[in-house]
Amino acid sequence: GSLLHLGASFYCLLVISLIHILSSIHFRWEEERSTDGSKWKFLEHKGPVLAPPYEPLPGHVRFFYDGKLLRLSAPAEEVATFFAKMLDHEYTTKEMFRKNFYKDWRKEMTSEEKSKITDINKCNFTEMSEYFKAQSEARKQMSKDEKLKIKEENERILQEYGFCVMDNHKERIGNFRIEPPGLFRGRGDHPKMGMLKRRIRPEDIIINCSKDSKHPKPPQGTRWKEVRHDNKVTWLVSWTENIQGSIKYIMLNPSSRIKGEKDWQKYETARRLKKCVDRLRAQYREDWKSKEMRVRQRAVALYFIDKLALRAGNEKEEGETADTVGCCSLRVEHIKLYPKMDDQEYVVEFDFLGKDSIRYYNKMPVEKRVFKNLQLFLENKQPEDDLFDRLNTSILNKHLQELMDGLTAKVFRTYNASITLQQQLKELTTDESIPAKILSYNRANRAVAILCNHQRAAPKTFEKSMQNLQTKIDEKQKQLWATRKQKAVQRIEEQLMKLQMQATDREENKQIALGTSKLNYLDPRISVAWVKKWDVPMEKIYNKTQREKFAWAIDMAEEDYEF
Repeated sequence: GSLLHLGASFYCLLVISLIHILSSIHFRWEEERSTDGSKWKFLEHKGPVLAPPYEPLPGHVRFFYDGKLLRLSAPAEEVATFFAKMLDHEYTTKEMFRKNFYKDWRKEMTSEEKSKITDINKCNFTEMSEYFKAQSEARKQMSKDEKLKIKEENERILQEYGFCVMDNHKERIGNFRIEPPGLFRGRGDHPKMGMLKRRIRPEDIIINCSKDSKHPKPPQGTRWKEVRHDNKVTWLVSWTENIQGSIKYIMLNPSSRIKGEKDWQKYETARRLKKCVDRLRAQYREDWKSKEMRVRQRAVALYFIDKLALRAGNEKEEGETADTVGCCSLRVEHIKLYPKMDDQEYVVEFDFLGKDSIRYYNKMPVEKRVFKNLQLFLENKQPEDDLFDRLNTSILNKHLQELMDGLTAKVFRTYNASITLQQQLKELTTDESIPAKILSYNRANRAVAILCNHQRAAPKTFEKSMQNLQTKIDEKQKQLWATRKQKAVQRIEEQLMKLQMQATDREENKQIALGTSKLNYLDPRISVAWVKKWDVPMEKIYNKTQREKFAWAIDMAEEDYEF
């Protein structure tokens, strides 16, 4: 009896310890978080890798102005090379790009150069451009040994600068190299395209590490702007870039513990929204009828953020950057109302520049009460007046915080993106071949990217790569006709189907950028569960870097995971 009793006790202990181990795996992040808001106790790293100094062009590479040879001073030559490297790109044909480049280039010229170079159209960068093309070609033609040498050197730099010690963990650093100087491109028709991105020097750089660590040393004869010891933040290095005046950071790699924890928390917040989203929706629908104009405006804006995944939009300094807007900063000129349009009632047409100057264009039928409210908001206003004149981002965010702890417009976006992916995967996936399942996955992903307005211009090489793919398909079909053996027929049919799926996928993906939503708005556990359920190899969905970033999700999610 006592032996049985001992056995039962041992079994209970075993179960309890197993439960304890499993819960500590899932909740170690919550346990390790300190209560005073500090992110680490000890942080040591080597600092950033600065861009290499400028190497002047060899004597045989010449620059001509108005048909005459002109030797440039080193600062002016360096900036000229940035333009020359982009000579074949359509950017250098754009008026705005050329104007901004020329203006910034003049600042680097000597007074003599300024007096001679007065018209960018008389500048001839051809020899410079050819020189860089030849260099690029030579890199492609390198011998195995030469490539290996470069690889070994990069590995050495990675081992020295690519890791830090945070508390007791050796952690991989994200991008520890500081971007070299060049010309700003911007997305869309950015008003600052062509401007000079200045070289970042040690004097521009703030280092963050713990007091008791070995501090990074600046290059000889230089000093850092500042060395600080702020353990309430997770960045290691920061500086301010000159184009937008935004602060840039060197952070830990996405696969690090601290980044994984942040990611996980973000999706857990979106899952909390799932539990109360019906209550929130009922609330804002009720608010459409409010006696107060500010409440009505807030409720309509929230409806747009929820239904259209619009960004909230932040107020910007006058004339600082491109004229981009979000939901709260929409103006009268950005929407048109149609009581009837193409067999649909109460249609709103949106047309504005969103984040990164990407045009947002959409026609959407809305509920009658939303339409009536919009008509009310537009009354007696000029095109340049605010649509929501009683609302701004901070008012909206304060209201969202009251509805649910941690709720922001971005959480709505994350929630709607993730829930859309989950629903689309359920609808689209059937038990077909792996290429067919991957096409379904990408289609579900595209539905999200369209919802979030993640667009791109069709890639330059699109037509060419589609032609190459079509050639492969044609060859496979010929092969199929020529083959009579059953076994071979089956293999070729499979290969042909795979190519056809690829072609469909690529065509549908022409103007959609899938990466942003996949990395930032979709709970990776949805994809991991789908992969496990449908026996699709993980590497078909996530590349190596993404698998490292989402290691926490791959460990955590089983095939029955529900967002």
